[in-house]
Amino acid sequence: MTRFNRTTLTLVLALAAIASTAAIALSPSLDTWLERLPAAQRVELEQRQARWQALTPVERAVYGQRQLRWQSLPIEERRRQREHWQAWRELSESERARMRRTAAQFAALPVDERRRLRAQFDALDGLARRGWLLGPVLGAEYVRLQPLLGFVEADERAQLLEALRTMTPAERNDLATLAQRTPPEARDALRRELLSTASAQRSEWLRQRLDR
Repeated sequence: MTRFNRTTLTLVLALAAIASTAAIALSPSLDTWLERLPAAQRVELEQRQARWQALTPVERAVYGQRQLRWQSLPIEERRRQREHWQAWRELSESERARMRRTAAQFAALPVDERRRLRAQFDALDGLARRGWLLGPVLGAEYVRLQPLLGFVEADERAQLLEALRTMTPAERNDLATLAQRTPPEARDALRRELLSTASAQRSEWLRQRLDR
């Protein structure tokens, strides 16, 4: 599969969830509940409420129809779409822009070609397909980096993804090699060591670890 094909297939799946995942409008009766939320979550939900109040009656009716369609989906499908939406939000703006451009290219392809590419993507290993949720950069390297990304607590995973996205391709390649060499019982320690190493020192740290 070419790089263009891989990227196209990845981004189409990630973008598909966006159109169908509606923002949640809040009721004024939830003010007390909002006060108990962490500040960041409270601000986000209040912003959603403000957007809802700014909608016209027609826009609210359209939103209501989208909500009905959402609620009619199976629970597993809603879970999948929420996961895709969260993955989209975690991408950098440059990655999102790249994904939008590629999705537009994909949409312009003939129907048969789109079906062929989608069939190729569906034929990938489930681990590889899931890895593409990390976007066009980490998605291409996910299978090799998976030993470090599997079975990680949410907070540590967020730190790890941030570190991976700031690393150079050469650094990620070295880290993937190191991850493959590291036995499962030593991977937690490897993650902690990676995260405690300053970004400017990571290349040297990786070389030293690989030379052991």
